[in-house]
This record gives sequence, structure tokens and C-alpha cells, in this order.
Amino acid sequence: MGLLLHIYDLIGEASPWILGALDFRARVYTDWGKVKPTKVSLESKPMDFTLPPEADAYRQKVRAFVDEHIIPLEADRANYNEHENIAAGPLAAMREKVKAAGLWAPQMPASRGGLGFDTVGMAASYEEMNRSIFGPVCFNTAAPDDGNMFLLNKMATEDQKDRWLQPIIDGDVRSAFVMTEPHPGGGSDPTMMLTKAEQLGNSKWRITGRKWFITGAEEAEHFIIVARTSDDTRKGLSAFMFHRDQPGWKILRRIAIMGPEEHGGHCELEFDGLEVDDADRLMEVGDGLKATQIRLGTARLTHCMRWLGLAKRSMEIADEYTSRRESFGIKLADRETVQTMMGEIAHEIEMGRLITMKAAWKLAQGDFARKEVSMAKIHVSDTLQKAVDTAIQLNGARGYSKDTVLEWIYRYARQARLVDGASEVHKMVLARFYRADGNDFWRWGA
Repeated sequence: MGLLLHIYDLIGEASPWILGALDFRARVYTDWGKVKPTKVSLESKPMDFTLPPEADAYRQKVRAFVDEHIIPLEADRANYNEHENIAAGPLAAMREKVKAAGLWAPQMPASRGGLGFDTVGMAASYEEMNRSIFGPVCFNTAAPDDGNMFLLNKMATEDQKDRWLQPIIDGDVRSAFVMTEPHPGGGSDPTMMLTKAEQLGNSKWRITGRKWFITGAEEAEHFIIVARTSDDTRKGLSAFMFHRDQPGWKILRRIAIMGPEEHGGHCELEFDGLEVDDADRLMEVGDGLKATQIRLGTARLTHCMRWLGLAKRSMEIADEYTSRRESFGIKLADRETVQTMMGEIAHEIEMGRLITMKAAWKLAQGDFARKEVSMAKIHVSDTLQKAVDTAIQLNGARGYSKDTVLEWIYRYARQARLVDGASEVHKMVLARFYRADGNDFWRWGA
């Protein structure tokens, strides 16, 4: 009895939070920093989940734009191309609306036509964009262009930015990152890379080899390729840029996948003497692995930001249906089993948001955030698949059909545990960090 009274006292003392949790049912919180404590017992106040005002204002505009303009496109099959992404005509029209609304390319500098947000602002807004399956590409924040823009903006020379980056920012061209190879070449282990770049005099490089599962290659015009320039374990790879019209390479096939597909698909490429000017080398000779790490660190996290949006959308669809669907005299949303399922997904999404935002914050401070990015990649990829699977289950046959976007998200979600490093590789990374850090693996702060 004493224990029960103590629990009652605790609940009574924390009643606003407890009552809020009981009333939550199936809603997903979408705002950062809305709940503020009434008392602060510690003098140190560095931990604050309130977004900068400009980032939060942008996030809210994006949410409203997605609701009003982009989500309605999903219901009409005429807006889809043959690979189940948004068709060229509707996409071009929507991109013009995004630009007119001042919402274009938030991750790029204002001096180049973007909005200049750091990774914290990106985390909040990318989540909102991908509440629609068509959202990111409409704002020019979709993979692989997003990661390529980030790498070029960070590491390219100004002349290279003018030639290779600016057209991507403007939405005039698409791009691809050419790295993965078929066995026995490089995949998760880049040291296995076989594609070679051999120097021709002092001004050119000749590239030979084969790559596959290159996202967006069929529609890309600007490419970044990583190739072997020496046998050095750490400094043996280099990165180069080339245009699709240059001779010496070809697309062997567009690889059929489960789908849906990004624009330009996933292609197998052959290089049989592509010549690249040394002026189109990205960074120094031997910096290819460094370029890859710079690109993938942020690119992995932006995947997580977008996937959280899809997970939330899945939950929204489930909530709408269970709140009106009755069975055996009671609404589904009032059944404890349904509440348990919805509550579990809600807390998984929130955990994903927190680790993603922590990683985004560390990246914004100049940290590589390798541990946090791997954690986010593992957790959010699992959460997305779990969220959409639960939503389909709660929608029954409707969820399995094309009457909603759930089946689209379900198929798309399966790749999440594979792209930009399989979950097992990221778990291996975390194990290495733990072996090196011990209990400091869980240290606070940066």
C-alpha cells in the first residue's frame, strides 16, 4: 500500500505530463521545443530543443506547402512516372511553385540560391518535406543530388562550383555519385575498389572499371566518380567529376529493383577509357576516401531526416483510419491493442528524431558525428519499416492496396537498412567505438 500511495503521489505531482500522455492516443508531436518546464533546478542551460526562429518558421511553411500542394498530387496516378515517382510535368510545375514560395534548396548557401540552413534546420524541415512521397525532389533536397551538393559546396574550388555545383542547385541538371562496384570490387569496404584512374601526363586521367547500383545515373548529367589511383590503404582513392556527354563510358543497364525508384534509377556502368581533365579532380590525389566520408556522413543523416517524415506520414494515415473505423461496436482507436501499437511507433519515431537531431547538432558544430550518424541510421531505418508495417496492419486490406501511399512507403522502406551502409556495418562501427571508449561511449556533450 505504501508503494501504491507513493506512485499515486508521483502521478499527482506530474499530472500535466501524465494526463497529456493519456490523452495522446495516436497523435505524433511535430514541433520542436513546445514543452517547457515550469521550474529549472540546474543553472547550466545548454540543452535546448527549441529551433532557431527562422528554422522553425521555415519548417512550418514547408509543412503547410506539403499539405496544400504536394500531398494532393499522390492521389492521381497521372502524376506518377513509369517508375512510380513524380512525373516530369508535375515535378517541373511544383518546383516553380516551391521557388516562388521562397522554399528552394534550404541546405545551400544564400549566395548560390539556397537558404543557408545548417544541419539542425535541415533536420526539422526535411522531416516535413518527406511527409509526402514526392516532397524532397520538389524542394531539391532528394538523394543523390542532396549529398553531392553538400560535398561540392564544402570541398570544390570556386571554379568547380560554378561549373559542377551551381546547375544542380538551380535544378537544371541531376547528378550521381559513382562508387559501388560488383564483386569482387568495393562496396561497404572501399579498400576493395578495383576501378582505376591512371594519369596521362600532367593534365588528364584515364578511368577504367565497372560500377553498379549507381542511383540516378540514367537521368544524371553531372557525375562524381571515386577510383583507385594507388595501392595505398588510406590514400589510394581519388574523386573526379565528369559530364554524361564525355566519351569512354556507358550505362550497361538500369537494374530492375523492388521499387519505387529515384529519378534515373539504379544503373550498372562500364568505363573503358573515360578521360578526365586534372582540373576536374575533386580535392587532392588520394583524398577520395575523405571525400566519400564527408559526403556520406551528412547524406546518411539526411536519409534519416526524410525517413522520419515517411514514418510520421504512415502514422497519420493509420490514425485517420482507426479514428473513424468501427468494428464490433467500438472504434479501432479506442481498442487497447491499437493504442499499444500506435504508442510504440510514436515513441520509436521520437527516439529517432532525438538521435537524428543530436547528430545534426554535432555536424553543425564541425564534428564528424560518426557514432551518432550510425546510431541514427540503424534506428530510423528500423523505425520506418516498423511504422509503415504497423500502419498497413491497422488499415487492413486498404493498407495493402494502392488507395493509400502505404504500400509505396513499405517497398521503399526496405532499402533503408541497405543504402549508405548496411545496418550490420553501422553496428560494427558502434562496437568499435565502444571498445575504444568504454563507458565514455555514453559521455554527455560534444
